Amino acid sequence: MQTLRNYFTPWSSDVRLDGKTVVITGANTGIGKETAIDLAKRGMRVIIACRDMEKADEATKEIAEVSGNQNVVCKKLDLADSNSIREFAQNINSEEKQLNILINNAGVMACPYGKTADGFEMQIGVNHMGHFLLTFLLIDLLKRSAPARIVTVSSMAHKWGTINLDDINSEKSYDKSKAYSQSKLANVLFTRCLAKKLQGTGVTTYVLHPGVVQTELWRHMNRPQQAAIWLIKPFTKTSVQGAQTTIYCAVAPELETKSGNYYSDCAPANCSSAAMDDDVAQRLWDLSCQMLRITWD
Repeated sequence: MQTLRNYFTPWSSDVRLDGKTVVITGANTGIGKETAIDLAKRGMRVIIACRDMEKADEATKEIAEVSGNQNVVCKKLDLADSNSIREFAQNINSEEKQLNILINNAGVMACPYGKTADGFEMQIGVNHMGHFLLTFLLIDLLKRSAPARIVTVSSMAHKWGTINLDDINSEKSYDKSKAYSQSKLANVLFTRCLAKKLQGTGVTTYVLHPGVVQTELWRHMNRPQQAAIWLIKPFTKTSVQGAQTTIYCAVAPELETKSGNYYSDCAPANCSSAAMDDDVAQRLWDLSCQMLRITWD
């Protein structure tokens, strides 16, 4: 039986990135690993940033073997712990001469209520706060390496999200799906705000929906939700297909003068009206800086 999956063809480009360096969070599995393989094939030095180092070591070997590029390394990063993020960034800043692409790929989805080491609700903490802090700590290296790109993986779920600035950690009430959508909306607002702040630096930034991808992120869904997903599985993307828009945003030459836009299926896409709210974007930015105890004008 032919399915829609047959129509999700990989994005094709012969662009080489020899001598360039990329950091990809959560690249030991799924679309992150497929992105790493593609960029390794293009000649990049690939640094995969992962929480589970045993899985990361296995993924590193696989990426190197499949790509034929031995310049692939893994480093420990726990986005649920600001101390781990700072240690990782310090290592990158001290050991890497350049950073040409940062891909904020890692994420958690629809998990039971929990908090990060810093007291953030897990989904807003990992998906938004963790990547916000990581980007802040690596931004000077990215600027020195310009032209450089920052790519953040969001989701169409952002369209169902709202930013609750008065209860960003969902302490008054918690709905795991709403918290996920809030974190993905935060990704889009972060990218839009970041693009403005990076004007003239040679660093551009993009945010994307990878598609409905077969992923380990589904593991926290309840039985009815998983049953619904099984029904639509023939119309979902594989990890290879799901990685294509990330790769497109990281590689496509025509995007070099673009920044702050939202993409899906390797093309510009419409985001929600809430994602276009510059006032909320700035207020979320200010709140994030306050909660992370950083100053980023």
